[in-house]
Amino acid sequence: MTMKILVVGGGGREHAIAQALSRNKETELYAVMARQNPGIARLCSHYLLERETRVDSVAAFALKESIDYAIIGPEAPLEAGVVDRLEADGIPCMGPSRAAARLETDKAFCREMMEQHGIAGCPRYRIFREAEDAVRFLETHDGDMAVKPAGLTGGKGVRIMGEHLDRKGAIEYIRSLRSDIVLEERLIGEEFTLQAFTDGVHIVPMPLVQDHKRAYEGDEGPNTGGMGSYSMPDHGLPFVTESDRRRALGIMQSAVAAMGEAGTPYRGILYGQFMNTRDGPMVIEFNARFGDPEAMNVLSLLETDLVDVIERAVEGTLSRGMVRFSAQATVCKYLVPEGYPESPVTGQPVSPGAYDPALLYYANVEEKDGVLFTLSSRTMAFVGVAATLAEAEEIAERAASGVQGRVRHRRDIGSASLLKRRVDHMRELR
Repeated sequence: MTMKILVVGGGGREHAIAQALSRNKETELYAVMARQNPGIARLCSHYLLERETRVDSVAAFALKESIDYAIIGPEAPLEAGVVDRLEADGIPCMGPSRAAARLETDKAFCREMMEQHGIAGCPRYRIFREAEDAVRFLETHDGDMAVKPAGLTGGKGVRIMGEHLDRKGAIEYIRSLRSDIVLEERLIGEEFTLQAFTDGVHIVPMPLVQDHKRAYEGDEGPNTGGMGSYSMPDHGLPFVTESDRRRALGIMQSAVAAMGEAGTPYRGILYGQFMNTRDGPMVIEFNARFGDPEAMNVLSLLETDLVDVIERAVEGTLSRGMVRFSAQATVCKYLVPEGYPESPVTGQPVSPGAYDPALLYYANVEEKDGVLFTLSSRTMAFVGVAATLAEAEEIAERAASGVQGRVRHRRDIGSASLLKRRVDHMRELR
């Protein structure tokens, strides 16, 4: 029986989702995306070019095409209530309702929920409704802090004192914000990502991934949406102990349980961004969808039919035993326009070279008459998959280096030297 599945979103993450869904030959793919992603378009029976937050248009398209299930890629349509609307129209979704998505879309809500339910891993924090109240607090308290706008910022709104700015800069940044403000203790350690499928009760973890937000090699420069990421063949990370991993998964299980108890069951993908500190994992944030680029790592390894995972999540019958990932390493490297993120060069032709056996995922790129052109954000990503991290990195690097055009990438992602630095840092802390 043919299954019609709608992918909402048009970036690299959504191309990875569509590619994973396409492995099921009984599936017909459909998409709603703001711009035509050439990779997604080639996999689809039909697609609509429309802003993903225009809920009425998304729902009308889904009904017209008799969609069986929808999976939501980005956070903005979740906040806009696309899941609520589609499910009201009888189309089950792999993605949380607007109320449940507040775990990501409202950082103040997330921290208050964790505190109220006694969930571990919550840093010390304060919420401010007025900028000047936050400034006064900062002026009278020692120690570096993380400054977070409460709402969505595309992964680029958090500023860390002692890393991105000094105290004066933090005060100026706070005064520039037009939302509630969360001030948190600065966490010291190594970041890692744990993503999981959940049906609202059961939670199925995916391989651990480490993303790289900084724009330039050596973790220099401003934050980006993510320049690349890697995972290990044992699905762990060498600076995360098994105890750390279990604790992180327990935190996510507790968050899902708390949302259910509150009457807002959470179904879909839950992404935990953790800082592994001297005392164990602390929650930097939760995201209500796959990470980008982390989706490309885990979905490239997924052996189980993603369509089956979606059906089980909707039915409430997910279990860890039914989801399998290949025991291989992955390295994902994003190509970005020159000048990204501050002043990206747009409208420039870009051409991938021979990249096999790397996997190619298109992101923010435009295709005209068979030629690809850069836009203002990340262009395309290559994923190397191999038995070892070194082999996976070599595959991804060779593919990324073969691209012609005014683009660049971080060559150090997945490198032995960068990984050693992470391991040494964690060893020093502990």
